[in-house]
Amino acid sequence: MIRLPEFSRLVPLVRLGPHRLRTEIEATVDERRALARRFDLVTLDRLSAVVTLQRLDAALIRLEAEFDAEFAQTCVITLDPVPGRLAQSFSLLYGPNDVDAVEIEIGGDEPVFEPLTGDAIDIAEAVAQELSLALPEFPRLPDAVVDQTEITESQPGQFAALERLFRPLPS
Repeated sequence: MIRLPEFSRLVPLVRLGPHRLRTEIEATVDERRALARRFDLVTLDRLSAVVTLQRLDAALIRLEAEFDAEFAQTCVITLDPVPGRLAQSFSLLYGPNDVDAVEIEIGGDEPVFEPLTGDAIDIAEAVAQELSLALPEFPRLPDAVVDQTEITESQPGQFAALERLFRPLPS
């Protein structure tokens, strides 16, 4: 049995033709809670996206998406919640596992290639993965500062006792 991701909206490949298929998606409360756990967020208050799929030829499908998210992460200094908001767009190109067998010419910025497995594309999981890549790596509150207390020579470190063991014996 295949387990679907926390946020999943499958679009069957048979629905895709030469015309663009536009879909709006939004994560439910439960989906946002599960994604917050997955991405180590304090909260994920909103995640919505507009996704467009278009078959470029028999083997290639282009996904274009714009997503918007509101969330809170843990400050790396104070451990307090840091509110955040992201609004980004991305594109993916789905095709056969053997990409060399297909000549790709789409022009402009090259989208990331994803191997096509199965008979559907999970557009919500694509959005979730892009969100995870866009999250700030080291969230920090604007007024958070690192304590600059210096350790002086007179304060022994945690390995001071071990240092004595490796001193040469007096002759």
